[in-house]
Amino acid sequence: MDFLANLLPHLLNGVSLGLLFALIALGFMLIVGVMEVINLAHGSLFALGAYVAITLMGWKMSYAMAFLLAPLLVGAFGMLLELCMRRTYGKDPLYGLLLTFGAALVIEELIRVVWGSNEKQLMVPEQFSGAMLVGGLLYAKYRLFACAAAIGMILLLWLFLEKTPYGAMIKAGAHDSEMVRALGINLPKLRLFVFALGTALAAVAGIVLAPIWGVRPHMGVDAVVPAFLIIVLGGVGSFWGAVIAGIMVGIVVGLTGAYASEWSLLSMYLLLIALVTFRARGLLGKKTALEN
Repeated sequence: MDFLANLLPHLLNGVSLGLLFALIALGFMLIVGVMEVINLAHGSLFALGAYVAITLMGWKMSYAMAFLLAPLLVGAFGMLLELCMRRTYGKDPLYGLLLTFGAALVIEELIRVVWGSNEKQLMVPEQFSGAMLVGGLLYAKYRLFACAAAIGMILLLWLFLEKTPYGAMIKAGAHDSEMVRALGINLPKLRLFVFALGTALAAVAGIVLAPIWGVRPHMGVDAVVPAFLIIVLGGVGSFWGAVIAGIMVGIVVGLTGAYASEWSLLSMYLLLIALVTFRARGLLGKKTALEN
């Protein structure tokens, strides 16, 4: 019983971390699916969301206002990046990779110039600070908020994709962009919107994770690698596959970090190798445009 009591907080931490990883991965996957470009700047935009939120709160805005406004600003920044990427469409995918890699370096250096290289902290709202009893165990309130925020955003994204005409367009674009164009849908506008949505989701995750991880210019690297792994683990193009894979990665990283910290990062790579060895397409993978 003592072992289970000690294990439960780490398990809950892993689930909350995994849900946030899944949120980052879903934004990453939307961009990959519709634009067929791996956005290497996704992690830097994740970090930018945290820094923008810190600035807004420094201007005496509430956490709630910063939570709503920062993703919109980062999404607008993402639109500018997408406009720059348009010259790479229809060409060798290496051009898009190089451009987003360069953008990631520029954003990271821009963060250092504007905010400095020292680690910063995003203040937690008073109502979410401290701990509370969960099943007889003390648990940080902010971790519960992070878990609830991630679940809420994932469900909202699923409802948007499944229940709205815009979501149907995005899913169609992920299957066949040429067919979308033939149906009269404005593909450049669709790509612009999807890129903004994907970067806004990364910013949301950055804001929520900031009080847990701390905020530093290179924090995006810590997010984009798990996001890429999660897409492969869950299956490229699978929404719920990414969510399940995100939770798996979070639990594995959380548990190994608690009991064998030196294995923390290695554990998710071992999980990837083990799963892909037996199921190359991932948990719920389907054939996508990337496989053609």
